[in-house]
Amino acid sequence: MSIVDSDGLEQFQKDNATPHASRVAAKWLQEHSSGFRHFHWQPKFSEMNIIEDIRDTLLHTVENRSPPPRTAMHLWTVLKDEWCELSPRCLQTLIESMPHRVAALL
Repeated sequence: MSIVDSDGLEQFQKDNATPHASRVAAKWLQEHSSGFRHFHWQPKFSEMNIIEDIRDTLLHTVENRSPPPRTAMHLWTVLKDEWCELSPRCLQTLIESMPHRVAALL
């Protein structure tokens, strides 16, 4: 709620993620929505979120690891290692895909 428009109304973009669509969140928004603008987003539109692609890449890499991580700490270590191994080109390709993603959304 920290983004303030020139007219003083705060802006809120709801992405319809499951936790954000809960009854508690919906009730809070209903009670407080007069104080900010509400931007609606496609429900769970993961195609617009390149983080989902990165998560999938990391997940695929971890699932194919031999031996697989056996503890939460080992999983954390493996994820950090794999994150550091992501190529800059992979990330650049995802960034460059945004105009196509936006066009598809529109």
